Formats: sequence, structure tokens, C-alpha cells
Amino acid sequence: MSLILFAFVVRVRDGLPLSASTDFEHNRELQERKQQLRTISRALGLLPERGTVQGQDLHIYFVSSEGVSYMSVCHCSLPVAKAFCFLEDLRWEFTACFNSTVVALAVRPYPFLEFDSAIQKLKQQYNQSGGPALEVTLAEVQEDLQIHPPQVLTLEEVELTNGAANGHMEQLPGSGQNLRLEPVTAPGILSLVLNIMCASLNLIRGVHHIEYTFQDDYEGLWNVVAFLLAFVCCVFQCHLYLLHSSVKKLKSFALLSVIVICNAYLFGVRNVWQLIFHASVASLSTVLILSRKLQDRTDDCGV
Repeated sequence: MSLILFAFVVRVRDGLPLSASTDFEHNRELQERKQQLRTISRALGLLPERGTVQGQDLHIYFVSSEGVSYMSVCHCSLPVAKAFCFLEDLRWEFTACFNSTVVALAVRPYPFLEFDSAIQKLKQQYNQSGGPALEVTLAEVQEDLQIHPPQVLTLEEVELTNGAANGHMEQLPGSGQNLRLEPVTAPGILSLVLNIMCASLNLIRGVHHIEYTFQDDYEGLWNVVAFLLAFVCCVFQCHLYLLHSSVKKLKSFALLSVIVICNAYLFGVRNVWQLIFHASVASLSTVLILSRKLQDRTDDCGV
């Protein structure tokens, strides 16, 4: 039985797949682990250099070095030291074939597909003899793991790390992530136009009421606050639709609630149809914000 089932090489800064082993196994858990590799690869810039994600029978191991991460799916019976020994050997092989400049300039997924033969050879070496093939020795890896043990992660922790708790991922400063949302749709453009219109109306009415507030000894001050607060919320709704963010669901409903409350307070200053219009635009924007997902990558971990 093969203990090392799949190997995967990705670029850390954006999760671009560089190479992968040919997939000869088709059991269900392996396919699930391969999908999880995609999630992990998107968060590598925020994860430790060495870690494991444990499954039922199959575990994921990864090592990141010099902007490249080496990942594998192994059977749980394989000793941890041997799994990381395999990854170190894989790192030696890859860095001997490709320098950092070539890796940095790669644009398309799997630009080093020919490296698959080297991965297959290394896998076969470990699956048949169970020993290191290159400079790395098992004793050295065991000693290093005792000093610097790998961090054991759960998939939930990985998803939270890369901002996927609400189906979206946030680009953090210095993380090197380059993630895109799905393209803007026609309803999305309509909601942006309507939101900008509502924001403009709120700003104009708010500025206009400021003049009367000064003349009437600040009697309409709270109307000014309501108009300007609704203006700010409309602007932030546009921001949330165009750019992904963490806890997007919470922010969206908070903005919707504030807009509805502000307009309810302005009842009398605005008629019923105006209030319905502003509340409807805010509701439409909220629905579209929550429905605009992170753009799914077309690349697959299997080859």
C-alpha cells in the first residue's frame, strides 16, 4: 500500500500550482484532501513554514521555503518524520531544477509539469524502500522536528486564517495574496449606481439641513446626523461590494440596519415612497454583496 499518495508544489505568495504528481488513486478521502490543498495553498502566506492538517486516514503535510511550498497527502500510518523527510527531499529536487527567478516569473498554473517525473520517482523511492533519497537524512529531520515541531492545524483554522469564514478571503497587508472576486454583474452595476444616487441624495439633503439647523438653534441636528450617517453607509456598501473583506456578512447587515434606522427616523422629512426606495436599494446591495463570492480558481490539484 502506498503511504505517500500525492505531492503538490505551489508558490507561496499567491498559491499558484507549479507542479504536482500524477494522480493514480481515486478514493474519496484523497479527493477531499486534494480539495483541501487548494484552501491551504491560498493561505500559505499567513501560515507557519511547517505544518500538518490531520484527516481520518490521510494527513496533509507542508513545508514552505524561499517562496515555494511543498505539500503532500500521506497515509496516517506514515511516521511524521518520514513525511517531512520526503518534503525536504522534494525541496532539494525542485530547487536543483528551478531557481527563484523562474518561479517568480511563472504566470500559468503548472508551468513545471515536467517535474512530475521527479516527484513520481521520489514517491516510488519512499513507498517501496521508505527511506530518504537525497542529502536529507531521517535522523536530521527527526532532530529538527523535536526542536521545531510542526504546527498541527485544522481546516477550520486555515479557512479563518485566510478570511474564508463567510465564503470570502481578505487580502492582508504583506500576505502576498492576490485573490479576486467574481466579475461585477449587471445587477451589481445597477446597485452601485442606485447606491451612489442614494448617497448623493443623503449628502445633499444633509448639507441643506445644516443651513436650517444653524438658523433654528440646532433643532434639526439629528436629521443632519441621520442624513450624513446614511450617506456614509451607502459609500461603505459600495466598498463592500467591490472589495472582499473579512466578516462581510456582519458588516453588510450592520450597514443595512443603520440605513433602515436612519430612514425610519427621517419619516416626515421624507415621504413613504422615498423611504421605501432607500430601504430597497440598501436591501438589494446587501443581497448582491453577500452573493458575490471569491472567484474560483480554474486550476486543480490533480494532474
